[in-house]
Amino acid sequence: MDFLSYLVPAIIVVIILIVFFSLVPLGLWISALAAGVKVGISTMIGMRLRRVTPASIVLPFIKSTKAGLDLDVGLLEAHYLAGGNVDRVVNALIAAERAGIPLSFERACAIDLAGRNVLEAVQMSVLPKVIETPVVVAVAKDGIELKVKARVTVRANIDRLVGGATEATIIARVGEGIVTTIGSSLSHKAVLENPDSISQTVLEKGLDAGTAFEILSIDIADIDVGQNIGARLQADQAEADKRVAQAKAEERRAMAVAREQEMKAYTQEMRAKVVEAEAEIPRALSQALREGKLGVFDYYSLKNLQADTQMRDSFGQEERKKKDEED
Repeated sequence: MDFLSYLVPAIIVVIILIVFFSLVPLGLWISALAAGVKVGISTMIGMRLRRVTPASIVLPFIKSTKAGLDLDVGLLEAHYLAGGNVDRVVNALIAAERAGIPLSFERACAIDLAGRNVLEAVQMSVLPKVIETPVVVAVAKDGIELKVKARVTVRANIDRLVGGATEATIIARVGEGIVTTIGSSLSHKAVLENPDSISQTVLEKGLDAGTAFEILSIDIADIDVGQNIGARLQADQAEADKRVAQAKAEERRAMAVAREQEMKAYTQEMRAKVVEAEAEIPRALSQALREGKLGVFDYYSLKNLQADTQMRDSFGQEERKKKDEED
């Protein structure tokens, strides 16, 4: 009985200690206390109850306090509950203060919640980033193709990180500037001789407007001469014109063949009618002789006339043959 009387209180004490240490991160509290940061045990218990990991708040708070930043645990916890990265925001604030960049806690939280890496943005403000564009192909007015690759040095603009366009917009706009510069050049040689004209055109257009970056410089890394697009287009146009002319000639030839066939058919039809009419001549002569409309002498005169015509035709054919042979 005495053993049980001691066992039950011991179990209760153990349970209380387990609950206490599960709610209170004692080691974290001691670390904060040793760093001179005042974070109450009740505050940590409240974090546990609100499903907030105390280390995610207390450790960045200790870091910010040691760096001389005046932050509040409640604001850090609110940013954590909103889905932000507290440690990255604190690191960005410390880096901005060391670099002399004006950045408030509210602005850093807004950038972080917008999905941007605020620490990387601060670092890029101090150390500019170089963006290399893909190969941009453009054609000068003389028809020669140029392939250009550029390097764009940009610096993050903290004030435009929220809502500003990303690196893809910078690359697209620089590519547009390259195409505009080359396309307006009378000769590709002018671009090869002065590639700095591309940089001047791009910088004058202010292509960084509305983006999260500020363009510091644009350097042309490489220019290669491509194909003679103008000559190829002219050759393609000539080939197309030739095909059109061939099609029209074929159409005319087909029409001529069809017309020739029609004429042959018409000639054959007329010959058939002539033969048919000639077949009626003997009947007409016989009828005229029977009826007395045609005399015997008239008939013989007609026959003489036909013989004379045939003789003349034979003479004409012989003369034509001789002439052809002489030629």
